[in-house]
Amino acid sequence: MTYQPVRKAVIPAGGYGTRLFPATKAVKKELFPIIDRDGRAKPIILAIAEEAFSAGIESVGIVVQPGDRPLFEHFFQGQPEPPYFDKLAPKHADYMQYLDEIGQRVTFLTQSTQDGFGHAVFCARDWVGDEPFLLLLGDHVYRSNTETSCADQLLKVYQQVGQSVVSIESTPIETISHKGCVYGSWIEPDSILAIDRLVEKPSVDYARQHLLIPGMSPDECLAIFGMYILAPQIFNYLEDHIKQNIRENGEFQLTSCLDELQQNFGMLGYKVKGQSFDTGQPASYRQAVIEFAKDQG
Repeated sequence: MTYQPVRKAVIPAGGYGTRLFPATKAVKKELFPIIDRDGRAKPIILAIAEEAFSAGIESVGIVVQPGDRPLFEHFFQGQPEPPYFDKLAPKHADYMQYLDEIGQRVTFLTQSTQDGFGHAVFCARDWVGDEPFLLLLGDHVYRSNTETSCADQLLKVYQQVGQSVVSIESTPIETISHKGCVYGSWIEPDSILAIDRLVEKPSVDYARQHLLIPGMSPDECLAIFGMYILAPQIFNYLEDHIKQNIRENGEFQLTSCLDELQQNFGMLGYKVKGQSFDTGQPASYRQAVIEFAKDQG
């Protein structure tokens, strides 16, 4: 199987984080701390960038609001002021070299108006160019159940099939109205799915009638896990929606464009061996902190 390599990852990080008010009145949600397996406190956006690099990605493009760009640039590419740096323990001072190396592989892209997830992805079009890319959500962190990271699992499936792959997970049907959902048929049972339909935040009634997967519990659906490898044609569908002002709940969404992409070019779902945490929600952020703590030691 020949395929075009995936060299770039896009991370939309231009949201307001209103679900985490009042904390996000003081700190961007992407800069909230998470404690890694080495006991090091790091901002969520760094953990997500590291997830991309763990899959062999060469460059990461982070989509931010124009006014937030200096804040992110300072973290990834700036140097601490001498009084702060001088007080760092030696292990932390040495870590600055690692951050510098990460920063050299990060590009910042701006989203001038916050018009939805699909719009944020479209803002990366010129940077991505005509090649497939890895898309990671800017407020999700991932915890693999294997020695292979979640992003690397997804990339390995792409390398087998050479077409767009969306990460999926089983989810209780009563929560599906808050998530993107997929429907299709298993190619490899409980692992790889041929996707026939993608629906953004369907009602429970709609899911019971149209989205139940044969062989699965009638109380479960397949939801999007939070990472994607997408063919560059996705930008054409996003552009059409933006030009025609096709909005859902007032915003330009990605899922409906994904559905068009799969209809014309095909798409697989891969059931990731791991967990995804939406750190934009207080309860899920708290759970992420608890679960990541289990890896320390």
